[in-house]
Amino acid sequence: MSDAYFKVPRAINEKVLSYAPGSPERAELKAALKETKSREVEVAMTIGGQKVKSGKKIPIHPPHERKHTLGHFYKGGAEEVRMAIDAAMKAKPAWEKMPWQERAAIFLRAADLLAGPYRQKMNAACMLVQSKTVFQSEIDAVAELCDFWRFNVQFMAEIYQEQPLNISGNGIWNRMEYRPLEGFVFALTPFNFASIAGNLPSAPALMGNVVVWKPAESQLYVSNLIMEILEEAGLPDGVINLVFVSGPVAGEVIFSHPQYAGIHFTGSTGVFQNLWRIMGENLGNYRSYPRVVGETGGKDFIIAHASAVPAQVVTALTRGAFEYQGQKCSAVSRAYLPKSLWPEIKSGLEKDLKSIKMGNPEDFSNFMSAVIDESAFDKISEYIADAKKAGDAEVIFGGGYDKSEGYFIQPTVILAKDPKYRTMCEEIFGPVLTLYIYDDDQYEQTLELLDNTSPYGLTGAVFAKDREAVTLASEKLRHAAGNFYINDKPTGAVVGQQPFGGARGSGTNDKAGSILNLYRWVSARAIKENFVPPTDYRYPFMAEE
Repeated sequence: MSDAYFKVPRAINEKVLSYAPGSPERAELKAALKETKSREVEVAMTIGGQKVKSGKKIPIHPPHERKHTLGHFYKGGAEEVRMAIDAAMKAKPAWEKMPWQERAAIFLRAADLLAGPYRQKMNAACMLVQSKTVFQSEIDAVAELCDFWRFNVQFMAEIYQEQPLNISGNGIWNRMEYRPLEGFVFALTPFNFASIAGNLPSAPALMGNVVVWKPAESQLYVSNLIMEILEEAGLPDGVINLVFVSGPVAGEVIFSHPQYAGIHFTGSTGVFQNLWRIMGENLGNYRSYPRVVGETGGKDFIIAHASAVPAQVVTALTRGAFEYQGQKCSAVSRAYLPKSLWPEIKSGLEKDLKSIKMGNPEDFSNFMSAVIDESAFDKISEYIADAKKAGDAEVIFGGGYDKSEGYFIQPTVILAKDPKYRTMCEEIFGPVLTLYIYDDDQYEQTLELLDNTSPYGLTGAVFAKDREAVTLASEKLRHAAGNFYINDKPTGAVVGQQPFGGARGSGTNDKAGSILNLYRWVSARAIKENFVPPTDYRYPFMAEE
């Protein structure tokens, strides 16, 4: 056993590469895309370090190219969930006794592997399986996941060195130690971010916990690759167990298990509320009170003041609403614009949307691709169809959709006459932006309207050159968003720079993006300002060869 205090390497945000024409990373990625598409893979569950297959084999298709098969995965059931819990509890004694610096070394090694030899393999997987452009994949699956692994190690070290019991009487030495939870943690991860899929099981594992991990079915291919990286980095068998089962099957086994100790969740508000209810009903069955850490959806907003720069607002709307087809909990889905700026904003928005290319992300000139699956396609298109028939709203841009080749939905803008129209209030999770035009002298009243329009709120932004208008928005919208952006699109949280969540879209919030069991009895809000906004939605990767 080492007798020393250890300082972990200072975390630095992973650099985002440009993938501009002629760059080495562009050539490397194109080769990785070709290699990934050239073969079909079998994706098995990982339980206790073993690859587990079931009798149910399901094909994996790119959402933008439904006829192509990337491979197959094996879907499990209740038996595999029970196996995963048993494997986790078997691994627990040795894992929680491992010195913290050795646990840290594993995840730092994983970050280095992802940033290096696995970088383009991961980007290719995300682009093909999740229909992300290279930029959306690079900032998510590579940069942010590297940041999570590195910053979580730094945050862990800061937590462990905190000793609030610093007053001891004569003959007494008071000490406090941080210990893992008594049972296992359930990580329930969404389809849209590989970084979240990697962070939710690995953050509690870093702190000495053992985990059962159920990813969204449309992200199993990517989740399996994350597991491969962790295994190569030296994660012991059984610490994280990856199962491919339906949500109800997982929930029935996990939430009735006495050793269930907590959940790390990202997903819809409705699902999270239901899980919380189920846990409450089962409280008497648990060995300890389970930790509930979750981040849910957002009916996220932009409000522009009459002093705003129209071109900057246009770029924020285009990028914020339509990057990754609007499938982000931080995506802009409603905007409040002053009547005096509306003609110029409308003209700029129309110009942007007419120039946007949508299609296969292997074509780097495309800004958008397909939505994740048929269920999402049907739900989003139903909102658009309703708006076309509504008397209190109209579709002013886009509105087309087609799933013959892939699940493609045009970037769509709805103009609402009624600020309580359904697309202003309900989370759609797709490329649909709803606008409300207000009279310039009604700015303060519109801020209050915005704050009370939707129960959801994760991110939001105000655009204004007038400092008093910014201050008023910051005060009026204090609880409307966990991340508040001044003159920037509200979709750019960065680990270590803008802690994410902490408002109406979060179950609880703490310093490492919920890295574990310390509760903060406040709700944090991160604010970004002094940013020079762009006036063009295009990125370097989109340039023609």
